[in-house]
Amino acid sequence: MNMFKTFILLFGLTLFFIFIGNAIGGKQGATIALVIALAMNFFSYWFSDKIVLKMYGAKQVTEAEAPEFYSLVRRLASKASMPMPKVYIIEEDQPNAFATGRNPEHAAVAATTGIMRILSREELEGVMAHELSHVRHRDILISTIAATIAGAISYLAQMAQWAAIFGGSRSSDEEGGSSPIGGIAMMIIAPIAAMLIQMAISRSREYAADEGGARLAGNPNFLAGALRKLDMASKQIPMDASPATAHMFIVNPLTGGGLMKLFSTHPPIEERIARLKAMSIN
Repeated sequence: MNMFKTFILLFGLTLFFIFIGNAIGGKQGATIALVIALAMNFFSYWFSDKIVLKMYGAKQVTEAEAPEFYSLVRRLASKASMPMPKVYIIEEDQPNAFATGRNPEHAAVAATTGIMRILSREELEGVMAHELSHVRHRDILISTIAATIAGAISYLAQMAQWAAIFGGSRSSDEEGGSSPIGGIAMMIIAPIAAMLIQMAISRSREYAADEGGARLAGNPNFLAGALRKLDMASKQIPMDASPATAHMFIVNPLTGGGLMKLFSTHPPIEERIARLKAMSIN
């Protein structure tokens, strides 16, 4: 069901891109924006793992350096019939973890020192099973596609702004053109709408990783207990995280309420825990 929802959201985002491109950028503008966005996300897809690991000062560890953590990841990867990912540890007080890499053959998992201090072995197992599920589900690829289209829409809006400033926007009489008021509305609304859809895709993939991780760990309560602890700790212990990478972590490293929840890349913790509890009952 989550995969179907993700497909629908991606399809909707694609159609929205085509509509916006025709409305404010024209065919030529839409093509240019898409090419630029594809180039940027191609670079991100191939090198984002190295960038994000370096950004957070992640250190790759061997089994000799972190025997318990390394063996836990290896056992889960073997159980999932996946290649062994590279294992990293981040010197960070906030308890959190993420996975990166373009496919299972080039994957890496990272956990903070904070998460290892507060979670039991079973809870940490639930967390890493969640991260390996992201890798197995190709969530990084899905996120890249969503970011590509959303980024292209943002470029179209920026192009329309510059065109309006320098008087280069098309008149409403031209084929596919829009009125000045409609164009201004598109410049404002389009990037926000695209980001909302992208966030919805991210939240859908989190639910899928929760489910897959719970099945891989063998007990949904492992992950449910971990999420409860991580949610409380992440609100008490700040983390110098970039909003651009917040979606990668198992819980949102950034804090905020109100409208920020609408733009959150993560589903509500209460809902995630409730779904996991329902799995344990079934």
